[in-house]
Amino acid sequence: MKQDSVTDKFQLVSFYFEISSADLFSLPNLISAKNSKNMGSSGVAGGGMVKRRGCSCTKDDFLPEESFESFGNYLSALRETPMRLRDRALSRSLDSTELHEVKAQSQHEMKKTLSWWDLMWFGIGAVIGAGIFVLTGLEAKEHAGPAVVLSYVVSGVSAMLSVFCYTEFAVEIPVAGGSFAYLRVELGDFVAFIAAGNILLEYVIGGAAVARSWTSYFATLLNHKPDDFLIKAHGLTEGYNKLDPIAVGVCGIICLFAVLSTKGSSRLNYIASIIHVVVILFIIIAGLTKADFNNYTPFAPFGARGVFKSSAVLFFAYIGFDAVSTMAEETKAPARDIPIGLVGSMVITTVAYCLLAVTLCLMQPYTEIDINAPFSVAFQAVGWDWAKYIVAAGALKGMTTVLLVGAVGQARYMTHIARTHMLPPWFAKVDSRTGTPVNATVVMLAATAVIAFFTKLDILAELLSISTLFIFMLVAVALLVRRYYVAGVTTPADRLKLAACLALIIGSSVATATYWGLSENGWVGYVITVPIWLLSTLALWAFVPHARDPKLWGVPLVPWLPSASIAINIFLLGSIDGASFKRFGLWTGALLIYYFLFGLHACYDTAKAAGELKKVEEGNVVGAVANPGLKGGYGTTVNPST
Repeated sequence: MKQDSVTDKFQLVSFYFEISSADLFSLPNLISAKNSKNMGSSGVAGGGMVKRRGCSCTKDDFLPEESFESFGNYLSALRETPMRLRDRALSRSLDSTELHEVKAQSQHEMKKTLSWWDLMWFGIGAVIGAGIFVLTGLEAKEHAGPAVVLSYVVSGVSAMLSVFCYTEFAVEIPVAGGSFAYLRVELGDFVAFIAAGNILLEYVIGGAAVARSWTSYFATLLNHKPDDFLIKAHGLTEGYNKLDPIAVGVCGIICLFAVLSTKGSSRLNYIASIIHVVVILFIIIAGLTKADFNNYTPFAPFGARGVFKSSAVLFFAYIGFDAVSTMAEETKAPARDIPIGLVGSMVITTVAYCLLAVTLCLMQPYTEIDINAPFSVAFQAVGWDWAKYIVAAGALKGMTTVLLVGAVGQARYMTHIARTHMLPPWFAKVDSRTGTPVNATVVMLAATAVIAFFTKLDILAELLSISTLFIFMLVAVALLVRRYYVAGVTTPADRLKLAACLALIIGSSVATATYWGLSENGWVGYVITVPIWLLSTLALWAFVPHARDPKLWGVPLVPWLPSASIAINIFLLGSIDGASFKRFGLWTGALLIYYFLFGLHACYDTAKAAGELKKVEEGNVVGAVANPGLKGGYGTTVNPST
């Protein structure tokens, strides 16, 4: 008996050192190896860790978790789906978990090379794309008239409120996961996964649309028709039969820059953005020299409804700043650099948009604006035909920076999702030489290139969903939860007050947006819904005590600014067409299928394994091995029901 006890202790100590030195991706295999009677036959304890060279991959790179070791294990995991869903859906992560344990899954640190200057130009490059050269004319002519400048102000204010929320989170939790990490900490794994899946779709589809547009503008710059460089494939379905190899090539070049160095990507973005800003300044200054103030009458021919309808569309001209928040992990001084970079880039962008809108509507009557090439045609109308080449060059530069920043941002989203094993951990690896997530970058841009190669621009436009506004709204909700709820600190009574206030804020915002969509000229509904929003926000401010204050940088005027962000984002959601909601529902359904079949079980096993490792590190080795079903690890230490 004594000999057996000594042997058991020796095996437990060996197990400890295996976990301490092993690749974190192999944790579930190590734990199952300890549970087997013959550790030497596991291939881990007996044979040691095998180092692989090159790009070779094994099953453990994609499905290393215990649930996928055998078909029997997988069936058992599926039977436990309801229990596992309760565990993961109700469990929230911790700041420290995201900053240390989860980040360690990438094996290597991302290089901290970015300053506020880099972030500001990344923000400008991500937001000011080719859309400004098209959307302004479309909305001015069809929905707002010269009052399109007010539409840019409304959508800019909404975007700025979201920027404040993102900035506080990025400073407090400077990791690559962006909104996925923030929502995981405050609203739990399940909500975070649904949100992140929609963000990744938006990046891929949006990137493909921009890549196709790049080809069209390139053709225009060379005095060709937009479709001249496309290849007709007669055997393919209409809408997918005009192949775009140039878009694929552009994606490949962008991928190369994004993979090699984040700092190198920053330099390319900086140069391209400078050129883009110079073009914008030329358009504004040259255009204002041809201004006719009579063109500003009537100012708002479509009324307030037209202004707000345009705001919902023009909000998408501000999309892209969230990609900057994913670079927090590579920022030298997050507390200083992120607020300056994010807020500064949004202020510059809003001012530029408003000046461009004013310039266009002063150059010609809104009824004569060309919706396809508004600035080029406006310059032609005043006798400056040559200026269309400058506009096309500016659009090309804008699309290049949008693609580049999108590539950097989407890869970091995917990296952090994979760190939690909701996606295969192979995507989480960071290259030791470049300090960039090579695998995630290549896969995301490959998906973008494939879609861009086959799919027409109008089909891609139809696929763009409501996910961005939805996620911005969730981030604002998460910020209020962060400020007013801390497990073990907030009393049950205060928790109920917080839940009631949030329900009223969201409910009144939904009611306002619904009434706006159903009633053309009514006002009675607003007399009810707007005061409810106002009073519920006031009640949150007056009767629910703060549970946590930001350590480094915080959103001002809480809860008013986050509550306003929720209301405006939901209001803009109400202006989106029904087809977008249908696409949102279909994609969310596909995400749920993947989550229930794979993602849920992978992250559950990873959390369980991390919980056992924590006990080993604290010295309770016997407890860790004796209780393999221990609940803990990545995000399971905090439960909103406690």
